[in-house]
Amino acid sequence: MKNNFAHLFVNLALLSLLASVVFGCFAAFQYVYPDLLEGIFSFQMTRPIHVSLAVAWIFLSALAGIYYYLPKIVNGPIYSSKLAYLHFGVFAFTGLLILYSYFTKSFGGREYWAFPPVFAIPILISWLFLIINFFKTFYNYIKSSISEDSDFLKIKIPVYIWMWGIGILFFFFTFIEAYLWLVPFFRENIVRDIMVQWKAYGSLVGSWNMLVYGTAIYVMDKISGESSAKSKMSYFLFFLAFTNLLLGWSHHIYILSTAEWIRHLGYAISMTELLILGRMIWLWKKTVKISKKEEFNLSYLFLVAADFWIICNLLLAILISIPVINIYTHGTHITVAHSMGSTIGINTMILLASIFYILHDSKRIPKQYRGMKYSNKGFWILNLFFLIFWLDLIVIGILKSYYTIQGLHHQQIIRLLEPYFEGFFVSGIGIFIGVCCVILPVFKKSFVNLPS
Repeated sequence: MKNNFAHLFVNLALLSLLASVVFGCFAAFQYVYPDLLEGIFSFQMTRPIHVSLAVAWIFLSALAGIYYYLPKIVNGPIYSSKLAYLHFGVFAFTGLLILYSYFTKSFGGREYWAFPPVFAIPILISWLFLIINFFKTFYNYIKSSISEDSDFLKIKIPVYIWMWGIGILFFFFTFIEAYLWLVPFFRENIVRDIMVQWKAYGSLVGSWNMLVYGTAIYVMDKISGESSAKSKMSYFLFFLAFTNLLLGWSHHIYILSTAEWIRHLGYAISMTELLILGRMIWLWKKTVKISKKEEFNLSYLFLVAADFWIICNLLLAILISIPVINIYTHGTHITVAHSMGSTIGINTMILLASIFYILHDSKRIPKQYRGMKYSNKGFWILNLFFLIFWLDLIVIGILKSYYTIQGLHHQQIIRLLEPYFEGFFVSGIGIFIGVCCVILPVFKKSFVNLPS
């Protein structure tokens, strides 16, 4: 069964990841030497490029998995290959226009979407192609299943289908919600504006978490050969992830006068969600046979790494949520460490596990491919330097809080933190080397002109 559009998403996802790390290194470099690249790349330019490419990596790699796995789940072709190619084409072309707008210093958006708002329209259109394809494919599958077994209640849908479906739908609606600031009713009232903005972006993160967690469960099931996708724990994770999508944003709006219980509920759901996901991966490791660990070596390693980073990020999140700590650390580099722990440590590790599973399963990486030894080394380099990077951010945040309490002004603090910013930059270079070692040896093998 040919599924070349899935590999188009794989290729573009890997390019986005590599480019995101490159511009992340530029941004880190500007912390150490703020004026050196001013004529070429200002920080105001490199940051949105880095962030947009990182978000593109998450969505593209998650969609690559959905497009590749869905035909296997329904045991038939996807509803429309043309819509899938159109989705890819519109998304990729819009991405190029967005990058052009950044390089020409044409901004106008907010948060993850710093590009001119007009580019949101083709992104929404491309997402409609995905919605039609996903739900029509699955509708045909359910319809055929009912014809074979008239009792619909006996059809137990795997949890990753629910996760993908909810994630796809809610991205569409929350993406629209993220642009409500264009409407004067919201933009002209600062409390209403901030509330809607944080709610929208919190739900957007929740929607891509749905895509990522569903992907993790699917890959774990295929590697272990056991089905956890219909277990009570997996459905509990789905319930938590869905609730977090709806309410998890509430623990980010400390500056607004909202009820305390809303913040506490949002925080509790977010932490429990991570705890259950970590528990599932921990239990899954015990079920994987040695032969499967060898066959899907990198996928297994990246999922184990994701479990490690879930624990680290969970501990950090618990600490920085303590009010007496949060009052000093909120908005410092510790918050960035938490964000990076989620984006790189959890999501990226899971999605790289999925990418390598796709490449192995589709035979685009031969069993004895020599380049895999470089990818394995890259795995360790990436995780080692990311650990240094993550710890360095935490140290910077702690010191910045301490120096602020001592009454030092901003310029004094920055001078004192310069050695740590240098460490921040060096570890970023290490992450870049690790990503290159992981990606480049298999990138050529992922092209669609190889046999399916």
